[in-house]
Amino acid sequence: MANNENQNQGNQLQIQLRPEIADGKYSNLAMIGHGPNEFLIDFIFAAPGMPQAPVVGRIIMSPENAKQLMFALTDNIQKYEAQFGEIKPRAPRGQIGNN
Repeated sequence: MANNENQNQGNQLQIQLRPEIADGKYSNLAMIGHGPNEFLIDFIFAAPGMPQAPVVGRIIMSPENAKQLMFALTDNIQKYEAQFGEIKPRAPRGQIGNN
């Protein structure tokens, strides 16, 4: 077991956050598409009253990694709601009430 632990420590991934990425991008809309081998997630900023909404980032993932992201988001949303309360969904843009 000690050998296994040493091997795992030697294989630790060091995450690097470059300064130009560290500030992040704000997104209030995401569009998701997929093909047989990948998922594409476009993060978009839609400003009120603006006719166009730029894509601020695009992430391309394998189906397996997309599913792992889904699990991680579900886990983190549950933890968030346990601490801060339920996240209540709003009506989609341009919709009011039940149409």
